[in-house]
Amino acid sequence: MTRILHLSDTHFGTEREPVLQALLRLAGEWQPDLVLLSGDITQRARHGQFAAARRFVQALQRPVLAVPGNHDIPLFNVLARWLNPYGGYRRAMGPVLEPAVEMPGLLAIGVNSTRPGRHKNGQVDRRQVDRVVQRLKKSSADCLRIVVLHHPVRAAVESDQRNLLIGREWAVPAWIEAGVDLILGGHIHLPYVLPASELSVAAPGLAADSIPANALDAMNTPAQWEAAEAASAARANASSSAEVSGAADAGRRAWVVQAGTAVSRRVRGGISNSINLIEHEVRQGQHQCVIQRWDYMADLQAFACATSQTLGWRRGTQ
Repeated sequence: MTRILHLSDTHFGTEREPVLQALLRLAGEWQPDLVLLSGDITQRARHGQFAAARRFVQALQRPVLAVPGNHDIPLFNVLARWLNPYGGYRRAMGPVLEPAVEMPGLLAIGVNSTRPGRHKNGQVDRRQVDRVVQRLKKSSADCLRIVVLHHPVRAAVESDQRNLLIGREWAVPAWIEAGVDLILGGHIHLPYVLPASELSVAAPGLAADSIPANALDAMNTPAQWEAAEAASAARANASSSAEVSGAADAGRRAWVVQAGTAVSRRVRGGISNSINLIEHEVRQGQHQCVIQRWDYMADLQAFACATSQTLGWRRGTQ
């Protein structure tokens, strides 16, 4: 079994120390094979914040794959933003902005969706998409294939449509066709799991500013996923255009996995600090992936499992 800890939006500079310590304890208990950190590692890309992030990564004592978020580029230091936007990030997290990790049972590919010329919106270009496609196509059939980036490719609430990745309309179908299983992200401080095949419509009926935890949990069910995928397939079949979102991935399935803010006080929607635990194994060609959301419980000063979803697929017959 492969075990992955997915963290996002730590925003060092706004971290809550009890939550941070609880997360380190949990990581020590789980001993994940890989920790994925999907951006906004710091609050304002300052030296002290990156230093705190580096101490945290070292304290995990596990392999870490990280990608930058928009908060990891200087905002107020305009000179640094234009001349050396990733200088602080590289000193703390390593020189590679788009790392990849391959080990038995797992391929994780990092994508840098930030752009110094944009205040907060994310974007991918054709070169990045093609690089991911080529790497996915070379991976073994029995491994879990993950793409991790900061900006989301699908929204759970209508108000987050403006936060979606620029270029997602052609990037996601290309990645699904190449065999990606999970697309991990952060940015919006809202955890959810949704099918990746439907990119244009947010989940209906959820308010923009206050998202009750029970409403979010109700959305994260296999029945909701199947309904969304059926609607997407119907739209694809109704059009002969190859540009219709979801048409390229008609024979494959993949999921979007969003993480909340791991340790920051900048929580959203009535949901506490949260992290994702992903466990994957293959038995007789059948892939099984369990995704659990763990929320911080202040009364326990510990994380506890809040939701759990089980995904299953077979290569070539999805």
